[in-house]
Amino acid sequence: MCVNKLILGDNLEILKAMDRETVDLIYLDPPFFSNRDYEVIWGDEGEVRSFQDRWAGGIEHYIAWLKERVIEMHRVLKPTGSIFLHCDWHANAYIRVEILDKIFGRSNFRNEIIWHYRRWTGMANTFQKLHDTIYFYSKTDTYIFNPQYTEYTEGSIDRKKSGVLHRFKKGNDPVLISDKELDEKGVRENDVWQIPFVAPSAKERIGYPTQKPMALLERIIKCASNEGDLVLDPFMGGGTTIAVADKLNRKWIGIDQSVQAVKVTELRLHQQTDLFVSIYSSENVETIKLKVNGVIEQTK
Repeated sequence: MCVNKLILGDNLEILKAMDRETVDLIYLDPPFFSNRDYEVIWGDEGEVRSFQDRWAGGIEHYIAWLKERVIEMHRVLKPTGSIFLHCDWHANAYIRVEILDKIFGRSNFRNEIIWHYRRWTGMANTFQKLHDTIYFYSKTDTYIFNPQYTEYTEGSIDRKKSGVLHRFKKGNDPVLISDKELDEKGVRENDVWQIPFVAPSAKERIGYPTQKPMALLERIIKCASNEGDLVLDPFMGGGTTIAVADKLNRKWIGIDQSVQAVKVTELRLHQQTDLFVSIYSSENVETIKLKVNGVIEQTK
């Protein structure tokens, strides 16, 4: 199977043409079932057509549209592979129950990851909505998982030095932890990820409104794949998954219906060590001559 490719087209048709059980990790950040006007980002023909397809009906139509694509993603995943589906409160309950539980099986649910961030929000008579949900499912009960770690807090380090850092066993009996028992890697990561939103002034900002931070994709790719594994992003958008996978020595395939998305991702790959900051303009890259089959190859 050909890898390290950016593919322009409808991901459903492209997924159907892919060989079964060839992908190690899938991350998808599909368009949320949210503000219709905000969703069309590039405004080119392929993106507008996809937008209209998704919104032909209400939530039921949206779930059906996404479900047939996830079915194909399940087919192309290796038995040791995993999927991370990124969504928010608008449809996350429907996605888990109607799509992921039914296709991957409830027994293969691994985590509901909460990505928490801070940003300015408008006034409302509710608590501020400052998190997204990322569902982590494996294809089988034998899957790749590399634990991730975060540094100990200053408070934990101080308690350790004072000899009062302890853990609890059954019955809430405290047990002193010796220095040797503390992992130098830090504390194993939990399922609430405090990763900043990509700020307008951030170096990695490319001008893509729904851009996800590279740190978020680094954590996902590191935990659920190894070097040389194949990572697939069927809703490539601004290309963060592809850029991070390439940086981490993974093979990759990116799919999107937007010509602009493909152009931006190609530019990110060419400028991997110095991502551009200004809002994207078609003048920033050379015109891409698409092959007859709509595939643009990237060579290492």
